[in-house]
Amino acid sequence: MQKPRLYSGAAFVFKSEIFCRRGFVICRMLTIFAIMEQYIVSARKYRPTTFSSVVGQRALTGTLKNAIATDRLAHAYLFCGSRGIGKTSCARIFAKTINCANPTADGEACNECESCRSFNEGRSMNIVELDAASNNGIDDIREVIEMVQMPPTHGRYRVFIIDEVHMLSSAAFNAFLKTLEEPPSYVIFILATTEKHKIIPTILSRCQIYDFNRITVNDIADHLASVAASEGISAERAALNVIARKADGAMRDALSIFDQVAASSKGNITYASTIANLNILDRSYYGRLLDAFVKGDVPAALLIYKEIRERGFDSLFFVNGLGQYLRDLMVAQNPATACLLEDADEVKAEMASTAAKCPPQFLYRAMALCNDADLNYRAASNKQFLVELTLIKLCQSFSPSPSDGDNGEGRLKPIVTNQAAKEADTANTADIANIAKETDIAKETKAAAVTAAATPTVRPGRIPLPKISLRHGLVADKGAGNADAASAVVREKRTQAYSPETVNTFWESYIQSHPSAKVIINTMRTAKPRHIGGDSYVMTVESEIQAAVVRPAMPDIVGYMRDRLQNDNFDILVEINTGESSPMTWTEREVYNYMLKENKAFAAFAEEFKLTLL
Repeated sequence: MQKPRLYSGAAFVFKSEIFCRRGFVICRMLTIFAIMEQYIVSARKYRPTTFSSVVGQRALTGTLKNAIATDRLAHAYLFCGSRGIGKTSCARIFAKTINCANPTADGEACNECESCRSFNEGRSMNIVELDAASNNGIDDIREVIEMVQMPPTHGRYRVFIIDEVHMLSSAAFNAFLKTLEEPPSYVIFILATTEKHKIIPTILSRCQIYDFNRITVNDIADHLASVAASEGISAERAALNVIARKADGAMRDALSIFDQVAASSKGNITYASTIANLNILDRSYYGRLLDAFVKGDVPAALLIYKEIRERGFDSLFFVNGLGQYLRDLMVAQNPATACLLEDADEVKAEMASTAAKCPPQFLYRAMALCNDADLNYRAASNKQFLVELTLIKLCQSFSPSPSDGDNGEGRLKPIVTNQAAKEADTANTADIANIAKETDIAKETKAAAVTAAATPTVRPGRIPLPKISLRHGLVADKGAGNADAASAVVREKRTQAYSPETVNTFWESYIQSHPSAKVIINTMRTAKPRHIGGDSYVMTVESEIQAAVVRPAMPDIVGYMRDRLQNDNFDILVEINTGESSPMTWTEREVYNYMLKENKAFAAFAEEFKLTLL
């Protein structure tokens, strides 16, 4: 059999000679196999080859081009940033450009000289790439150190690109230090990493550090639009925005998702096909939920959540998406913060119109409830119940009752039929009339029989037991008791004006009136309410532990403040300080000294029994 001959063009021609044993007849067979063009993914096909083709890093690429133009090149660079934003691509472009014999006027490589051609064809000996993720030992670094001693074959510099440099071992880092600090004049190191904090300071101090930006949604969408035009694919702008948001600032991820959606949609990328392929929850669900929140329609909210679960969406994914939607509504309310909404202009306008019907207090409270659900989700034994309870609180939060705090507890839309509601109203009216009649009879009796007549005989289940408050003692029931209470179920909303100084005064008054709740009042002393606008205040605590202690007590605190201020709109939100620790945090010694100063009885007790703080 003859060896196959490769013809120029697009075909392999194989000649095979088959010998027939019986007739010794030689048969020649000619087989032609067409070579199909190999498919290349967009992330590789459209990888940047020039500084101008790098997306979202205009300032950084401009700095590199200026350094090349002025011949002010450092011996070591560190490119840091998240995945897929162009670190390694810029390193290759930079290495290619500094060795170009005839750079263009705008600082780009010519792609015509021998250095550029050898780089483009993958045969350049001047550029060495090392993947530190798989070559992270000291022996690998020693090989690099040996190669450093070899001057470039052509061009000015020999460039070593070390990707994922944070994966190097401690011994490899230490062996690399001296060479990195004082390499030969013809050597340039370019280090790339996604985790700069893992690199030892001695390495960082020897490099020029370039922090790559996260690519914006608009930049990614614009680049995907140009890729779609080059590939002959029709794509809706809304679909490209969805892909860009899904990529989370990584162009490589965006191109991979683009290929996936293009393959499933057969070259016609629409918004519907994109969210179906990527299993993304449409914003229309969140819009329907918001309508349910505004109306206080609990059944509608629960049914929408049921529909979402039946579509196969994870509950935690739903909670996070709802929180993001509420956040977008908050930033869309103010034109100054609308720029934080990374979306098309028409979507921004739609979000702004939707946000107009939502008070800021509701959005703050709703985001806090979604955040609490996110934090408690993993520890919850019944995750569906947790999400449903959150939705119920969100329905209540839009129009809370005057005495409610920030727990999302307010008036509910009755979950009963019209007929059942009428029957319930009739029964309640009859009960109130009977109670009033019995009360009048009791007043006319003699003083000796008052005790026996003060507790009227009532059918079981109609009148709840009296409520007891730690602050006010016995509290009359709002729904029953006597005729006067029945007529005063609905109280006029209080809106008396007040000042921040008044708030601080009553805040301190609450602290003085609750000496036994030591943990809560100590937290209240260090985290005084801060005015954030209108009747809204915020209480900033230092940790999740403090927040878990304070939040159950907030309804009582807010109710106390509303009663003193005579304003039912007053509200306090609880937030956790994510910055440095507050300098107002008290030590145990400071708390002990304060108690000795403010509580004379405690001071006398400590003196009598010789108490001290160890």
